[in-house]
Amino acid sequence: MTQIELRGIQKYFGAVQVIKNFNLAIADNEFIVLLGQSGCGKTTTLRAIAGLETVDEGDILIDGQPVQHMKASDRDIAMVFQSFSLYPHMTVYENIAFPLRATRMSKGDIDTAVREIARVLRITEFLGRKPSALSGGDMQRVAIGRALVRRPKAMLMDEPIGALDAKLREEMRAEIKRLHIKQGSTTIYVTHDQVEAMSLADRIVIMHEGILQQVGSPSEVYAFPANMFVAQFVGSPVMNMAPATVSETAGHAIVQVSGGAKGFEFPAALANRLSDAKAENGKLTLGVRPEGVLISREAREGFMQVEAHIIEPLGSHDIVDLKVGDQMIRARTKSGFVPGPGEAVWARIDPDQAHFFNTATGSSLGIRL
Repeated sequence: MTQIELRGIQKYFGAVQVIKNFNLAIADNEFIVLLGQSGCGKTTTLRAIAGLETVDEGDILIDGQPVQHMKASDRDIAMVFQSFSLYPHMTVYENIAFPLRATRMSKGDIDTAVREIARVLRITEFLGRKPSALSGGDMQRVAIGRALVRRPKAMLMDEPIGALDAKLREEMRAEIKRLHIKQGSTTIYVTHDQVEAMSLADRIVIMHEGILQQVGSPSEVYAFPANMFVAQFVGSPVMNMAPATVSETAGHAIVQVSGGAKGFEFPAALANRLSDAKAENGKLTLGVRPEGVLISREAREGFMQVEAHIIEPLGSHDIVDLKVGDQMIRARTKSGFVPGPGEAVWARIDPDQAHFFNTATGSSLGIRL
C-alpha cells in the first residue's frame, strides 16, 4: 500500500510563488497525471514529492508519514526524467542492475530481478547492448526498468516520452499503461499533452499558475470542466467560447451569441436555472465542444442559417468553422459533409452538450440540461 498526500503545499523561488496552497490525496495503485502549461508548477510539485525540491510550507505524506524533511534517498521513490540519463559506458543489463548493486544485493538476486524487469518491458534481447545502439523508445524503456527494478513505493515520471516522435509516443503510452497495470505501482506522471493525460490517467490533476484547477477522471474533466481554463485546455479542438445573453420567448430560452442577429433555441428551463445561478444581467459565456454543434445541409426547425468558412479535413472527420455573429464557432462533421468554404448550412447547439460560465470569474455555472 502506497498512499501519497499533499497538504497545503506552498513553494517560492525568490519572490515568485510557483505552488499555491496545493492539496491532493493519491490512493494506492492510482495513476495520477499532473497536466498543465509549461511553468504552471507541475514539475516542481513532482520534484517536491521526490525530495529534489524543498517546500516552504505544507506537508508531504507517504503512507501517512511526513517526509518533507527527509532526503530523497530515504523516501523510496523512483523518478524517470524526459532525458534518458543512462550510463553510456554500461550495457543495458548493467544500467538496470546499478541501483541494486548499491544495496549490496547478491549477484543471483540481481540477475533474477534484472531479467524479470527486462521481460516485463520486452527488452531482454537488448541486455548486452550499450545505450548508443538503442532507439529512443528502447532507451526510455531501460530508464523505466532501472527505476522499477528495486520496486519503489511510487513511480514519478516527468514527461518521459516528450522527446520521442509521434509514433513512438503512441507506442510508449500503451506500454506505460500496460506496465502500470501489471506492476500495480502508485504512479504520478507529468505532462503538458492532454492526449497523454486522457489516455493514461485514472485521475487528471489540472494546474494553472501554481493553482490546482480541477481533479477528476478523464471523462469528468472533459464533460464537466470546472472553469473556462479547464474547458479550453482539455480537448482537441478546444471548446468553443462565446459571450452570450439569454432571453425567454414563446416557450423557449434564446441564447444569442455576441453580434448575432438571431439566437439558438434552448429549453425554457434554461432561463430559470440561469436565474437561480445568478448570471449577471443574463450575460454569460457559452461553451460548446465541436461535437456539440449540430449541422444540417437543409433548413430545419430550431436550426439557424450560418456560413461555413475554413474546413479542416482530418480523414475520419472534418472541423468546420462557422460564422455566428461576431464569433467563429467550430463544428465537427463527417468527412466531406460541407463541400467547401462559403457554403450556407444550418446549425444548432445540442442543449445536452452546452456549458455556461461566469464571464467575470471564468467558473462554471454548473448548468447542464
